[in-house]
Amino acid sequence: MKSPKHNRITQRLLTTGLLCVTSSAFAATVPAGTELAADQTLVRNNGSEPSSLDPHKVESDVEANIIKDMFEGLVSVNVDGQVEPRLAEKWEEENNTVWTFHLRPGVTWSDGTAITAQDIVWSWQRLVDPKTVSPYATYPANMHIVNAAEIADGKKAPDTLGVKALNDTTLQVTLTQPNAAFLPMLAHQSMVPVDKILIARFGDKWTQPEHIVTSGPYKLSQWVVNERIVAQRNPRYWDNAHTVINTVTYLPIASETADVNRYRAGEIDITSTVPINQFASLKKTLGDQVNVKPQLATYYYQFNTTKPPFNDPRVRRALNMALDKEIIAQKVLGQGQRAAWLLSQPDIGGVKLTNPDYASWPMEKRISEAQKLLEAAGFGKDHPLTFNLLYNTQESHQRIAIAASSMWKKNLGVEVKLQNQEWKTMLDNMHTGNFDVVRYAWIADYDDASTFLNNFRTGDSENTSRYSSPAFDEALINASKAKDVAERGKYYQQAEDSLGQDVPAIPVYHYVRSHLVKPWVGGFNPDQLGYYYTKDMYIKKH
Repeated sequence: MKSPKHNRITQRLLTTGLLCVTSSAFAATVPAGTELAADQTLVRNNGSEPSSLDPHKVESDVEANIIKDMFEGLVSVNVDGQVEPRLAEKWEEENNTVWTFHLRPGVTWSDGTAITAQDIVWSWQRLVDPKTVSPYATYPANMHIVNAAEIADGKKAPDTLGVKALNDTTLQVTLTQPNAAFLPMLAHQSMVPVDKILIARFGDKWTQPEHIVTSGPYKLSQWVVNERIVAQRNPRYWDNAHTVINTVTYLPIASETADVNRYRAGEIDITSTVPINQFASLKKTLGDQVNVKPQLATYYYQFNTTKPPFNDPRVRRALNMALDKEIIAQKVLGQGQRAAWLLSQPDIGGVKLTNPDYASWPMEKRISEAQKLLEAAGFGKDHPLTFNLLYNTQESHQRIAIAASSMWKKNLGVEVKLQNQEWKTMLDNMHTGNFDVVRYAWIADYDDASTFLNNFRTGDSENTSRYSSPAFDEALINASKAKDVAERGKYYQQAEDSLGQDVPAIPVYHYVRSHLVKPWVGGFNPDQLGYYYTKDMYIKKH
């Protein structure tokens, strides 16, 4: 895993109170002597049909992959973990709680109208407004922006949010307390500005190609549902001079086999993933075209903790203990994934976290203890535990679900019924609580354990497990107030210890990102969150 960087960077920013660096690391850098193709067109498989392209209405990388190409926020984080300016040219802080951002002169939407500080204020107010029903409504509260938590809870009006426009180009953000992760958190796609006038005029249809305006290097030009999304280079983008690719097409191919077949046929330049059952052979035949990198992401099975029998932590802990995660990571997957016993990461944000004690037990001991827990909860041979395991349609999810259900059957006599649904349908059922156990995963929004742990905080908009623990919540509160990384790590460990006992979700494995990438694609370099940006790439002559 790459060394975490942003905490040191943020500490320096807090000390100096100012950051203003060049943006060269956030653009296509073509090596000298490289001959470019005349047709700068990229086709990338995105894996699924996005549920929306409204930055406030989405929650997964399926949507973020596209949104990050079309919209920009105040800052971004590069592949080295460094915070860099985007719409904001520079900023300063006072007492580590009042941040003032200065927009770039002349920055505009794709239709040529000015992007103003007022646009950002309105956008953030819309994000936290309960009427928006954003899955990231509580994200500004986790950033500790003044009144964000109260607004998300419906206790205060959105216009009381601690952000204001000092003038058209100056934005001031006030926090309730210092937050070492504040700047990296600003880079999240939910924090980008959106156009108030368009949304007022067209409602949910504002993201259609004929209406949308964007702030990033690309603008939506075509959207054929379940077939393709096409974006064209935005000539009004402030850094357009450093963009090379003119057209990017995103395909919603869920079938990994179809993804590879179309890659081999020359119809796709970058696949969404590499199929588990073809990984070894593809590595042998395609060599460097198989790209694998570690990623700050965790795959897990989430319980509906309000629904019997999963309101009993003994049942949840038993299922966690009886799962042989090493086999799943090394045999079922076998691309470098690591067995997971933490819902965050063992090494993240300068903090090293340790697994629960039972993670180091021999498998036989874990199974024996799991059997005792289930028996104590009222389940056994005469009354086996039975439940539905829901996952979104994809071959790898099916393979993992089959392996997990087989392990639970063999080790505990549990009967599992497998259910698969399309991505958008599964998300809807997850948010409405219409599930027993659901396959999910979390990709870090920033390099800090809180990006994973906040999803299990009482009242968080992403807490679809409905888990609630005063001890867990208190640990997160204390971590957010910690004076240094070491103290923050102590409280994150307490939070993970609570999750290890209560198990609102079973961590299965920590990710790697694997893609097939054509040799003529230059500049492909995913960051530690797994994102790669079309504006950083170029097509070599071939």
